[in-house]
Amino acid sequence: MKVRIYYYHTDSSGVIYYGAYFSFLEEARTRHLEEKGVHLKELAKQGLLFVVGRQEIDYRAPVYYADTLEISTQISESSRVSMVFSHEIKNQLDQLVCEAKTLLVCVNSLLKPQSLKPFLNLISNR
Repeated sequence: MKVRIYYYHTDSSGVIYYGAYFSFLEEARTRHLEEKGVHLKELAKQGLLFVVGRQEIDYRAPVYYADTLEISTQISESSRVSMVFSHEIKNQLDQLVCEAKTLLVCVNSLLKPQSLKPFLNLISNR
């Protein structure tokens, strides 16, 4: 997924604000799933919801206003009720600027852990 850095993404030093990465990672996870034909809105209608259980980010290099980023995303681990998305973010010079991992936990409408099996079947069948 490509992202262009706009002025509002940056702090007073002209470097991307660290919190902006969280939005980019959310968008990358959603697009990754949609490319596999999985839409979170449809899963939510079926009572299959996801919450972030943990977020790890390692910042490797600064990103500046007007840079273009490429975010690659994959599901690197899964368990009965959770999965880990791994992300690499590179700038327009193909320099690694950030690595991240997001733990998503599958829950029901009462926010109690729920089996991922129906979800994983959807992904593996595509």
